[in-house]
Order: sequence, then structure tokens, then C-alpha cells
Amino acid sequence: MPTGRTRDKLPEKEETKQEALQEQEEIDEKEIIAVEETGELPKTQKDDINLWQPKTELGRMVKLGEITDINDVFEKSMAIKEAKIVDMLIPNIETDLLMIGQSKGKFGGGQRRVFKQTQKKTNEGNKPKFATYAVVGNRNGIVGIGYGKAKETVPAREKAIRNAKLNLIRIKRGCGSWQCGCRTPHSIPFAVSGRCGSVRIKLMPAPKGTGLRVEKECQKILKMVGVKDVWSRTEGKTTSKINLVKACFLALQKLNQTKIPTAQIEKLGIVDGAVNE
Repeated sequence: MPTGRTRDKLPEKEETKQEALQEQEEIDEKEIIAVEETGELPKTQKDDINLWQPKTELGRMVKLGEITDINDVFEKSMAIKEAKIVDMLIPNIETDLLMIGQSKGKFGGGQRRVFKQTQKKTNEGNKPKFATYAVVGNRNGIVGIGYGKAKETVPAREKAIRNAKLNLIRIKRGCGSWQCGCRTPHSIPFAVSGRCGSVRIKLMPAPKGTGLRVEKECQKILKMVGVKDVWSRTEGKTTSKINLVKACFLALQKLNQTKIPTAQIEKLGIVDGAVNE
């Protein structure tokens, strides 16, 4: 009889399960690429707003037409608990996914992915989960980010977009750079900083034509909110994209937590939220 131990082979069901997961992941990646190119969700993912049955008081008021402006929701400090409220009040809202996942290829070479994959070891086999970050905004003073995690990529993406719509904020914009002084809302009115874990980020006003001098994933957030020029400085382990994104969002929230005198509002051209063009 042989004395050595032989390596057990995976059962056929486990092999077929792994193959099915790989095929589903390839299909989801193709769909994500299409979403990034067009900027729109597939038609199968678009729900009919007419069939929406609101469950909150704010949702019923929006459905009946009593509230038609998202600024009224922010001024009354009302909590948004249904994503359809945002779809009705901001019909031109845009969505994007942030690259927070691992890089493909040997030794991590290649481009990052929008999904961060983790898996749990069990007696039944590996149980993978996918997480992603989504950012939504109208490019005019309103932005939100959301985190979603699920056993498959499509539910994780939908959950992230839904959570981003429930986490909207309205920020102040202006021209706080002493080199410019144009009094237009192309930058931020003053420097703000945010921290998450070891990551620290500082956003500073910049003159017109500077562009977004900040990390690429933070650029997506600033573009969604309508900021065109900004300087930045980062510290800590910025390769942790989740912490970097959170720190950038916390920095933007601080723009609304500072009281500004009326004279400075006129001098810096500060606007709160959307600007009618």
C-alpha cells in the first residue's frame, strides 16, 4: 500500500462553480466598461418611476409634486431614505465607479479594477465577495459617494449607487485663490482637510486654468461636484484608495461646517449648491 498522501482533487461541482463565477465576472466587467463609456446604466437596470410607491413622508411629498427642488430638501435638513427621490429631483444626475480594487496581472501589474474582491475559506470551498465605491453628482454643487458589497458584482454596484444617492451633500464653491479673484465658482472658497485612517488630504483653492491637481479617484469626485481648479496635498498610505476617497469626501463636507461673513461671500463669489446657468 502507498505510504505517501495524495492531494485531493476538487469535486466536479466545485470546479463548475468556479468556472461559472469566472464567466459571470467577465460578463460584469464588459458591462462596467460599457457603463463607463456611455455614462448610463443599462436599460434593464432603469426602474420606472411611475411605478414607484414611496414609503417615507419625503417620498410622498416628492411623488405628489409638493417638493420639486433638491435645495428645499437640504434647507429643511430632511433625510433622504429612498433613491427614487434623487432620481425625480435631479433627473440629470450622473454616476461613476471608483477604482478601489486590486490590479490584475502578475505581482499586481496592470490597471486597477472597480471591484475589490475578497473571499472566505470554508469547508465547502471559497466564498468570494465583491465591493465597490460609486460616486454620483450633477456637476453643479451636489455630490455623494456610496459603498456596496455583495456576493456578485452587479448587486454590489447597484447597492453602491443606491447608497451614494442616499448620501448626497451640497457644498460651497467659489474663488478663494489670491492669484485669481474672478469671483466665479470654479474652485473652493478656502482650504479644507480630511482624514481617514493614516491618509490625510488637504484641498486648497487654485486660480483658473490650474485644473484638478489631485489623485485620479479624487478627481472623479471633484468633477461630479463641479470643481474645476484645486491644489492638493496628501500624506499617509494613499495607495489605500478607500481611505483616500473617504478623506476627500470628509474634506468637502467641511466646506459647509464653516460660517462665512457676508462680506467674504461677496468678495470670494461663494455659492451654495447649484448655479443657474
